[in-house]
Formats: sequence, C-alpha cells, structure tokens
Amino acid sequence: MAETAKPLDTKAPGPTKTAGPKKAGLRPDLATLAGIALALAGILGGLILEKGSIQDIAQATAFMIVMGGTFGAVLVTTPLPIVLKAFSGLGGVFLERADSTSVAIETLIQFATKARKNGIVSLESEAAALTDPFLRKALNLAVDGTDLQELRKMMETDIALGEHAAEAETKVWESAGGYAPTIGIIGAVMGLIQVMKHLEDIKEVGHGIAVAFVATVYGVGFANIFFLPAASKLRARMQDATLTKEMILEGVIGIVEGLNPTLIRLKLEAYNQNPPTPKKAKRPAEARTAQPVHKAGAASQSDPVRT
Repeated sequence: MAETAKPLDTKAPGPTKTAGPKKAGLRPDLATLAGIALALAGILGGLILEKGSIQDIAQATAFMIVMGGTFGAVLVTTPLPIVLKAFSGLGGVFLERADSTSVAIETLIQFATKARKNGIVSLESEAAALTDPFLRKALNLAVDGTDLQELRKMMETDIALGEHAAEAETKVWESAGGYAPTIGIIGAVMGLIQVMKHLEDIKEVGHGIAVAFVATVYGVGFANIFFLPAASKLRARMQDATLTKEMILEGVIGIVEGLNPTLIRLKLEAYNQNPPTPKKAKRPAEARTAQPVHKAGAASQSDPVRT
C-alpha cells in the first residue's frame, strides 16, 4: 500500500528578528535612593537629637495643603498631557539603564560588518525588526538610499524634538519645586489664623504655632529633597539619551559611507562614558617559569667546541 505523500511546507521563513540595541536591563539608581535616605536621616536624626518626635511633623492636614496646592498650581501652569507624561516618566529618577551605550555600539558594529560584506541593502530585514525607534528610522532611511545630508538633517530634527518633549516634562518638577515652599508658607499662615482664635490659652497657642509651621517644613522639604533634584536627574537622563542618539546617527552614517568597522568602533567609543574594562591576557604558567632548554646531545652554535 502506497504511503500518502506529505504536503510540502511552502511557507517561506520570516526575517530573523533583531533586537537592535537591546534595551539594557533596568536597575535601581543607587545615587537617588542613597541621596533621599541620607537627607531624611539627617533631618529626622537632627529632630530626634533635639529631643523632638517624628509625630511633631506628621501632619496629614499640612501634607494635603502642600501637595494639593502645589500640583493645582502645576496644572494651571502646564497642559494636562505633559503633566501626565511627567508622572509616567518619574521612574527615570529611581531607575537607570545599564550599559545601553555599549550595547548600541556592538549592534552598530555588527550591522557595519554585514553591510561591508553584503551591501547595505542586506540590512533591510534587520532594520524592519529593530525595537529602537530611532535606530530603526535611521537605518531604514539609509537602506532606502536617502542622501546623507538629508538623513542627518531628519534625524537631528528627531533628536531636537525628543529633547523638547523631555525638557517640558522636566519643567513640571521644576515648577513643583518652585511652588511648594510658597504653598507651605500659605499653610503656615492658615494655621496661625486658627491659633489667633484661641489666645486665651497660652499653652495651646504655643502648640498651635508649632503645628502651623509644619506646612512650611513640608513645602521646603519636598521642593529641595525631591522635586528640584528629580528635575535635575531627569535632565541628566535626557542628556544621556541625546548622546546615545547622536552616537547611533554617527554609526549609521559610517555604515552608509562604507567605513571599516574598526574605524567606526573607534569613532563611537568616544561617546561611551563608561567603556568596559579590558581584561588582561593571562600568561601561561609555563611561559612564566620555563627556561630555555637545549636538547640533549645537541651543541649550541654559540657554544665553544671542546676538544
């Protein structure tokens, strides 16, 4: 009995997906965490050393006044979509990417090697599968044969627009840092108004004044421990992202120009602020200890002939 012939698999294999510059894994920003911890430890430690109590500054009303007033003013100043983006990007203060520049360099060198062997058109499938939008756009323009000057101009415009958007988000936290101390003063004045209503009891007056100034502590504390430092950290992240994009652009242009991958690497390494430490080659143990050995029975040419 004849076997039934199996249908041929006519499905063409799809293009191999290339992750491009892999998004380096996120890791906690130890500088941010240590900075906040140190600031709180210094302030609260000083309070305790002065025989105070943390309960003295744990006032929900003062917190509500400062936070509500601050972000209300921010919403008046900044459009809502930008404020929402600023909150969604707040993770950049506490998290950082590890070795993203080094990963991007290695990816560009791989593309340069393949383009030098098979032509830049061979990168078409890789360009379509890239996860990094900036590199994907730049490489697609290069594969399509876009003029180098036009390619550079388009990608530099992309970089500038990215900087503009990131700067707008950064200013949200700068605005919060500017408004918080003033809102804290407003909260203190409101507390003093309530104190002035009960001047008949001098003990309550003293306690009320102390509570009233908690709002000022909150306003100044949040502004200088979190809001303004967060704005500076996000601006630093933006500058790092811009530097990486400029490096990618130079790498793609080098690929289009057909430069040697080694030259491209040397060019891109200038952008890497944290290059990997080169490993020292280990010398074999026998190479360190072995002495030149003459074969037995063989006389060296330089040895005098004994008679």
